[in-house]
This record gives sequence, C-alpha cells and structure tokens, in this order.
Amino acid sequence: MTRKAHNILRAILKAAAVLVALNEVRGIVMAAPVFYAMYQSGGSLMAIWLGVSSLLGIAASVIIPMLAIRKLESIPIKAGQ
Repeated sequence: MTRKAHNILRAILKAAAVLVALNEVRGIVMAAPVFYAMYQSGGSLMAIWLGVSSLLGIAASVIIPMLAIRKLESIPIKAGQ
C-alpha cells in the first residue's frame, strides 16, 4: 500500500470514527426509552434481552470502527513508497 493511499485511508477511518462517536450522543438518548421500557415491563426476560441487544448494537457501532483504525495503523509501510 502506498504511503499516500495509506494516509488517505487512515484519515477517512479516523473521521468516520469521530462521526460515529458523535452519533453516540443520539444513541444514549435512544437508550433511555429502552431502560424505561424494561422498567415498565417489570424486568421480564424478554424485555431485558431486547434491551441488552439494543445497547450492544449501539456499543458495536463505536467499537468496530476503532478496531479498524488500530488494525490499519499496525500495517507496515514499505520505506521506498
């Protein structure tokens, strides 16, 4: 991978990670109704399962891009390129 392409790809992934992290503010706001619904349902297993699944989906949308950035930064660049 050339140095220029590597730098462009790294910048795009970092920008995407920042945007996803900013989007998590919306995710936190969206998580509040999940917790309220679990409270209203009396803590049934189905409500807890749906709540945990929703919250894990929100968390994965931040963790996966961060892992991609770390993986990209660990790829060595050849000195002549």
